Amino acid sequence: MVETRVKLVLASASPRRLALLDRIGLAPDLLNPADVDETPERRETPRRLSIRLAEAKAEKASLAPQVKSLGAGIYILAADTVVGLGRRILPKAETYQDAKDCLTLLSGRSHWVYSTVCLLAPDGGKTTRCVETKVRFKRLSREDLESYLKSEEWKGKAGGYAIQGRAEAFVRNLAGSYSAVVGLPLYETVTLLQGAGFPVQHRWMTAPASGL
Repeated sequence: MVETRVKLVLASASPRRLALLDRIGLAPDLLNPADVDETPERRETPRRLSIRLAEAKAEKASLAPQVKSLGAGIYILAADTVVGLGRRILPKAETYQDAKDCLTLLSGRSHWVYSTVCLLAPDGGKTTRCVETKVRFKRLSREDLESYLKSEEWKGKAGGYAIQGRAEAFVRNLAGSYSAVVGLPLYETVTLLQGAGFPVQHRWMTAPASGL
């Protein structure tokens, strides 16, 4: 395969995932968010939901006209992050009440963040990795809760919080991958790309430093 022909498609419009890729010197050639139904299936676990949605996003993106127009040598990267409390799946907070309910449940407790990355390679191969990270929150005071809810940082975030923002001050302990909690496990992403023949190191050498 000729290196100059390979292209990377990120099946997401998430600025967080784009920023994470930028931190390691990777810039997608195309952003193609894939809109899929994220409703959990009956008795579906948080881990299984994360895997299913990441794979569905990658497969849907592969059918998009914009992606097909890129020609050969296309790598499609998709990801999904789910917050779970036991077998309970916490929603992506869309309303004030959603966020309040999530944060009240997480206060003073440990929960799991399941972040899956799925890669479709030009040869049709599909590889998927799910990263499990355990996060423990401090017990949130009324002031903690009220001030965070007013910030509206929680909008659209799984579990009602963004660890890369103000909510990082709530984290007493994290065991696993910080980047996975943000939305894209970088170690696994690079490993999958390298394993599928994507020239990660070449992109690193030609990309400008992020300054981080």
